[in-house]
Amino acid sequence: MKELRNSVCIVGVDESDELGTLPHKSMLTLHLEAVRNAVRDAGLKISDVDGIFTAGQHSPATIGEALGITPQYVDGTTVGGCSFIIMVGHALVALHHGLCDVAVVCHGESGRSGVGVTPRRDTALPGQYEAPFGFGGASTLFGMITTRHMHEHGTTLEQWAQVAVSTRQWAALNPKAKNREPITIADVLNSRPICYPFNVLNICLVTDAGGAVVLTRADRAKDCAKKPVYVRGAGEATEHVSLTQMKNLTFSEATRMSGTKAFTMAGVTHKDFNHLMFYDAFTSGPPIMLESLGFCKPGEGVHFFDNGRSTPGGSLPINTNGGGLSYTHSGMYGIFPIIEAARQLRGECGPRQVPKCTVSLVNGMGGMLSAAGTLVLSSEK
Repeated sequence: MKELRNSVCIVGVDESDELGTLPHKSMLTLHLEAVRNAVRDAGLKISDVDGIFTAGQHSPATIGEALGITPQYVDGTTVGGCSFIIMVGHALVALHHGLCDVAVVCHGESGRSGVGVTPRRDTALPGQYEAPFGFGGASTLFGMITTRHMHEHGTTLEQWAQVAVSTRQWAALNPKAKNREPITIADVLNSRPICYPFNVLNICLVTDAGGAVVLTRADRAKDCAKKPVYVRGAGEATEHVSLTQMKNLTFSEATRMSGTKAFTMAGVTHKDFNHLMFYDAFTSGPPIMLESLGFCKPGEGVHFFDNGRSTPGGSLPINTNGGGLSYTHSGMYGIFPIIEAARQLRGECGPRQVPKCTVSLVNGMGGMLSAAGTLVLSSEK
């Protein structure tokens, strides 16, 4: 994959017209709004799109018909919320080989209002072998991962809470974030209990939202409306579906593998990044991802959130859109960290702009650390 480094660029990004609680919009509408806005951001037309990449309940064929186009290439890989991060790598390959010329990776989900949503999900394995023993929603599953981390590494509730506090500081600077008021560690610890060790402020929002990313080859990207963002590296991996099949509850093998692939393709090390975007469905997620990617030793990920290191003005900004914890989280969050990384690399983020942001990492999980996607994005070749 090294030969594909910087061969493809992100040229357009945007969300749906609205984010939040939107009972008047179906998830298909959110999907289409996001695509229209991202294509416009790129200075292109819907008719230019000939590659559709999407995950979840709407197939790429549905999106194509709704957009009124006949795509040359489609991809419906669905491995959880990181699917959209993985699809950037798939789009890169398709564009490189001329299977399409303008690719759209898109998402729309009515996670809060449930408009146009079917409740059916694939529970073939965990439904048989885990649910009967008390596992329920995501918080019960990720709670097991998190309490094991506390047992093995001595991580505390206060340290998990600090992740929410730090992320909220970025949300305060993002006008599109749902929750922008400051919070303290005490606020997190005293918020409504959900499932130990999580209180409500340890867990992501549940919103209605859409997002889309437009990509094309680097030679064509120069003619688009905005400064291109180069896809320097991409990696993906899956490890398990059932939590009980995870080899080590406190370490994501899928995250490690996807990161190694992306870093190798990009030719970067951990020290090269000046901006990090992680999938934060729970406050314990980003620290575990930092550990699994090798930014630090196991048990030390929480220290990235100490003493303002990851907050505005800090040495290594993390989740600068406010994350799934405070900005938006429609159910499959993975498209939104890509959007924020592209905006930061284009220097468009106003009060929350990271100074001299040139290399950004996007990493996300699917399921309970079951799958992972990693991107290395750059403002320059």
